Amino acid sequence: MPLAPKILVADDDQALSRTLSWILKENGYDVVAIPGGEHLFEHLASDQFDLLLLDIMMPKVDGLQLLHRVKTDPKYQDLPVLMISSMPPEEATVRSLGLGASDFIAKPFRVRELLARVKAHLRVGRELNQARTEARSRSEMVEILNEVASSLKPDEIFQVLVRRVAQGLRISRCSIILAEPGAVEGTVVAAYENPTLRNLRIDLRRYPEVRHALDSGELVLAQDVATDPLYQTIRSEWQSEGRAIPCRSAIAMRFSLRDEPAGVFFLRTTDDDLPLNQQDVQFADQVISAAVRSLERAYELEHAMSDQEQLKHLASTDPLTGTLNRRALAEKLEQEMDRAARYASLLTCMMIDIDNFKQINDTHGHLVGDQILRQIAALLKREQRSPDAVARYGGEEFVVLLPETTLVESRSFAERVLRRVAEHDFGESGRPVRVTISIGLASYPDERVTDGESLLRLADTHLYRAKTEGRNRFRD
Repeated sequence: MPLAPKILVADDDQALSRTLSWILKENGYDVVAIPGGEHLFEHLASDQFDLLLLDIMMPKVDGLQLLHRVKTDPKYQDLPVLMISSMPPEEATVRSLGLGASDFIAKPFRVRELLARVKAHLRVGRELNQARTEARSRSEMVEILNEVASSLKPDEIFQVLVRRVAQGLRISRCSIILAEPGAVEGTVVAAYENPTLRNLRIDLRRYPEVRHALDSGELVLAQDVATDPLYQTIRSEWQSEGRAIPCRSAIAMRFSLRDEPAGVFFLRTTDDDLPLNQQDVQFADQVISAAVRSLERAYELEHAMSDQEQLKHLASTDPLTGTLNRRALAEKLEQEMDRAARYASLLTCMMIDIDNFKQINDTHGHLVGDQILRQIAALLKREQRSPDAVARYGGEEFVVLLPETTLVESRSFAERVLRRVAEHDFGESGRPVRVTISIGLASYPDERVTDGESLLRLADTHLYRAKTEGRNRFRD
């Protein structure tokens, strides 16, 4: 049901003010009456009014001065103002209309004439506000959709939506919660009041408006959280916890992706904001509805990229150890050699072979052998730095590339890896297998190294020396 137009009456004549308020209420209007005009702007800031009836001659404040302040304030310049006065009609009309009043009503007024003028100016004001709101909405919608369309990721689009809607409606809180109907938990993926917030899990039982919108699909517009029946239970909890009511008004609207309910667009105001209304609902609904297709495309792109990355990862990964495979090692080695040559930097190649691996397989079985390969790979990956690369070269051999590493640093790394392997219990729990490794080191620049293949050959030559000189050591 549409809300009754809200009228603010500011008049120091209390008898007249009571009579005027009664007449207006009897004709279906929502009326707030204040004695005089000293606190006019406090009331204007605290609520949203459709019409102001303002007395000109008041003992503590000049009504015409108040009219001037109202009409020069951008927040209230569209508010229709009807001036009431016992001043001579000609003088009062000229002065009032000159300052921006919509009309003048002389005291004593005729009831039918008063009601006709109130109705006329409410209609004009409503039509003017609607036209301006629609124009602003269309302009903002174009800007929002342009920004949404330029975002490729869902989380970016969510951030754009909460920011632009909150700014467009001049509210302090706006968020998007992802959840399925019937869920007791949801995930806040974006919040205007906290732009750094990502994927916060919340208990939906604390948010009756979100749960109602999510479960029923109905729009929730609560203009006064302090009295709305939907919040009766949670208000009791707030009171028992000694908590203040966290918001003044709220909108919760469910949205769908790929024809399935996906979450709730959640708008709130505080005491510093004007309460939300039906026009705010229309604007938010237009924004979220128009953004749904962009969100669906973003999710489709994200899934496609994820699948592509997964295929790329599988194509470049050794399935047993999870390290780079030989083909990916060749690509990585070519890149690192090219970078080292271009920038005159260092590159070390470490070739590692598990000592007596055939004997381990013959004694403990190939399943244990595979487990040891995985454990060696995990140990090497724990020791590597972010720019390093670990690859399975073949069989029981591994290669580690160490960019920007001096000879002293690479020797220290090799000694640490030898020690870690010698101290580690490999194989199955309760049945440890002693494992050692041999390492060959080769570094660029070196006159014997001209490309990646020659760097590998040199490291392999040094590995052969480590093997022939007793194993469980490194050579360079």
